[in-house]
Amino acid sequence: MSDNGAIESFDAEIVEATESQHDEDDRLKPGFVRAVLDAVEDGDGEAARELVSPLHPADIADLLELTPSERRADVAAALGDLVGAEVLSELNDYVRDDLIDVLRPEQVAEFARELDTDDAVAIIEDMEEADQQAVLEAMNPEDRAAIESALSYPEESAGRLMQRDLVAVPEHMTVGQVIDYLRDHGDLTSDFWEVFVVDPGHKPIGTCQLSWILTCPRDIPMTDLMKREQTLIPVDMDQEEVALRFQKYALISAAVVDESGRLVGMITVDDILHIVQEEAGEDILRLSGAGDGDINQPILMTVRTRLSWLIVNLGTAILAASVVGFFQDTIAKYVVLAVLMPIVSGMGGNAGTQTMAVAVRALATNQLTSSNTRRNIIREFRIALANGAVLGTLIGVATSLIYSNPDLGIVIASAMLINNMVAGLAGILVPLTLDRLDIDPAVSSAVFVTTLTDIMGFFSFLGLAAAWGL
Repeated sequence: MSDNGAIESFDAEIVEATESQHDEDDRLKPGFVRAVLDAVEDGDGEAARELVSPLHPADIADLLELTPSERRADVAAALGDLVGAEVLSELNDYVRDDLIDVLRPEQVAEFARELDTDDAVAIIEDMEEADQQAVLEAMNPEDRAAIESALSYPEESAGRLMQRDLVAVPEHMTVGQVIDYLRDHGDLTSDFWEVFVVDPGHKPIGTCQLSWILTCPRDIPMTDLMKREQTLIPVDMDQEEVALRFQKYALISAAVVDESGRLVGMITVDDILHIVQEEAGEDILRLSGAGDGDINQPILMTVRTRLSWLIVNLGTAILAASVVGFFQDTIAKYVVLAVLMPIVSGMGGNAGTQTMAVAVRALATNQLTSSNTRRNIIREFRIALANGAVLGTLIGVATSLIYSNPDLGIVIASAMLINNMVAGLAGILVPLTLDRLDIDPAVSSAVFVTTLTDIMGFFSFLGLAAAWGL
């Protein structure tokens, strides 16, 4: 095929791929991404903007995340105002940091002004202190005060998560007065689902859905229409606990109050969806010691995070190996023990990991509390006992038949049962203990559980073998 033919074939492929930007899984097609990058590389910014303009801001964020890091600044510059505040708020933290580094403080301040307070804080909070101060100085006093107030709260707290744009009305208003108020004040937030009713001290006393207001006669007092029972979020509450409250009470939005009970903000369910996804991902990655696990994280930072836990695991592996060293003479007499002992420790590790994953999740979702701790410990022990009995019987029979040695079968079956019981107890007791000590069980449970199951697996199998006289 000639070069021209190859080029025409490649162009046809791009055209076909870009006719629909998304595949069946709603992901940007590789051909579409390649077409945008080629247009930018050829200096044809207009073509790139034409391709990208139909996309939702979240999809434009995906496009920038799929772009190689060294080319993101060029792509963002070519797309111009298509990379706006909404796109910036949708970006992965590391990708957003890369783009913010090439923007002027005035540009970042302009983006922040267009966003809700919580989204603006998410953009500004991770910036270097000097850059952060430059951006704040470029903002108008009202917006700057709101951002600085949010930044004064702890990270991952309701104060950082909340938005300050909400609708609150005094308790003496009627439905008609509220409707007139909403119509006459064009500077009110346009995205809200409920109106908060407050007393003279600006403390929330009730909440009223918009649908109730729109379907009731104008002369009905808000105090007669509102729902007095409401879920109030303390401003310093951890975002994970906030997410649990939204899930438990099926909330769309909730009022945030300060230490004195005054209404200071509102959290909406769209913010909670991000938190649920983030917290769930964090727990899974922490269990494996993979840190943030973000594919956009700088390589050096990733190596540093993973290596620290691998070094800890190396130490625990040496500890487990030292147990094997105590039984060198037994292994030397009967070499097949060296072949079989990884089965006992490995199965114990798998069983412990299963129990640990369930326990960590139950703690994170408040399913496992002091009220049902004893019951769940007994439950996991019974499960471990049943699993150990079945697995021990299977491996014991198989070992007896393969090696024609019933004694060896009894030893490995007994060791399997013992190690599974230890694994079941360790899988739930380790996370519970760490949680009681205010240590995140998702971070370090795996190290302790695998160490215990390895040590007990080797010790029970080789110890029984020595005692049995194999």
